[in-house]
Amino acid sequence: MITARPVRRSRLALPILAAGLWAAAPAAEASYAYYVGRDLTEDGSVLLGGTGEEVSSHWLEIVPAADHPEGTTISVGVTADASIPGELIEIPQVPHTFRYMQMAYSDYEGFPAPLTNGGVNEHQVAVRDVWAPSRDELVEMTPEPQRGLQYSDLARLVMERATTAREGVELIGELIARHGYATYGGNTHLIADPQEGWVVWEFAGGQGLWVAERLGPDDVRVLYPGGIGEVPTDIEGSEDFLASDNFFSFAEEQGWYDPDAGAPFDAHAVYGRQSVDDFRDPGIKLMSPAAMEEATRAMAPVSEADLMERVRDPRVVDDDAGYGQVVGLHADLADPDLIRMWNAPTGSVAAPFNVWWLGVTEVPMEYGQHRYLTKDAAATFLHPDFQGQEATEFAGRVFKRVMYYACSAPDTLLPPVTRLLTGFEAETRADLDWVEPTAQAMIAAQDRQAARDLLTYYATSRAMDALDLGGAMVEGLDAYTRLVTGQARPEGDAINATGPTVNCLADGDPDMPAE
Repeated sequence: MITARPVRRSRLALPILAAGLWAAAPAAEASYAYYVGRDLTEDGSVLLGGTGEEVSSHWLEIVPAADHPEGTTISVGVTADASIPGELIEIPQVPHTFRYMQMAYSDYEGFPAPLTNGGVNEHQVAVRDVWAPSRDELVEMTPEPQRGLQYSDLARLVMERATTAREGVELIGELIARHGYATYGGNTHLIADPQEGWVVWEFAGGQGLWVAERLGPDDVRVLYPGGIGEVPTDIEGSEDFLASDNFFSFAEEQGWYDPDAGAPFDAHAVYGRQSVDDFRDPGIKLMSPAAMEEATRAMAPVSEADLMERVRDPRVVDDDAGYGQVVGLHADLADPDLIRMWNAPTGSVAAPFNVWWLGVTEVPMEYGQHRYLTKDAAATFLHPDFQGQEATEFAGRVFKRVMYYACSAPDTLLPPVTRLLTGFEAETRADLDWVEPTAQAMIAAQDRQAARDLLTYYATSRAMDALDLGGAMVEGLDAYTRLVTGQARPEGDAINATGPTVNCLADGDPDMPAE
């Protein structure tokens, strides 16, 4: 049943209730996450990957560690413009926050910028954020104005404060219990470290409800949407599940679960959106989370390159995807400066994964924030402080152009684009055999600055090489469409999409069945 709350464009985008089913609406603003346990990977690392699906500019940030004076506070929450209106609140900052790297973005309705889906910190705690809708009754009972931490706040604070994945889960629970939770309808976080992963589901309703499930060394998990299935009701002291104190009792009070009926406690069936029979196979994109898990597991032992292939699969990655990300978490890592993240500046179906390390000290302005797709850019002039950065060529925009050309004739144009991207990434991986050992030797010789200079020089030079490749691809694709296929001029005057977005499927057909 459709709720009485006024409908706004939700971050869940997509799932429209129609005749009790998920409609295959444009799956924007939702985000994907992938987890591969260490027993299934090529080098024994835990792999985490995903996309950020927001209608927004995205840019890379490497945030330094910081010390904060006593009494420092931070602003968290949502504003009155959110789909469920709220008020921002101030909460205490901790004395010290960790170094981390992330992709930031500028816009989600009522959620103050800059926002983040997550990244990785100096303790190799990596985070991904994924939408996960709560049942309508929970959304309806959410207080207005709502107060508390929202999905981006929680992802950022886990990176700033957690030293293990489990500690990140416990931190989310403590923050929600102390300060509340602000939501657009429900969310999950996938948190991992070199040993394990955790899925944390935070629910709407203003009741502080949450539950978390541990992922082990032989698990593969793909979230789109996020969710958790059966949860044992005797989880006290459990190594595999955590939950808020009221997680079971509240469901019983509402009549949503009867412990005497003998049925297991299924978190999705009890607290998730009731129109969805199976969050593992929701029928939103052309490859369900369950099918993507099978495809990922079939690649075992999975390498970083393998996970990049999965993350850029055109059946799930299209114009909705703001960026792509893959992180390997290594138990035997020699130094935090060598924590490595692969990042595509926009949808990785048509953009290369560039390598970045936590020891990098500078991000090229071409990969920083630009006004393309940035909130309020069309209604304001440029701040003078940003004129030098804005004058540079924005990597996100360059590879959007590659996507739009390649997706105009995907049968013909996407295969060579993919070969160029994977070839470029293979060159980068080959260079790691000398870059990382050299940096490690410099650190061992007590010359950390030299190591950071090397990592910064290589990462930034390679990122600029990627931008040059993107420019050459745009020129070649432009020539092909002009001289061979002809340029397709738009029909009508509605430049902004209200239905399916640009994709790179065969013949550009969003209804093409998955293989």
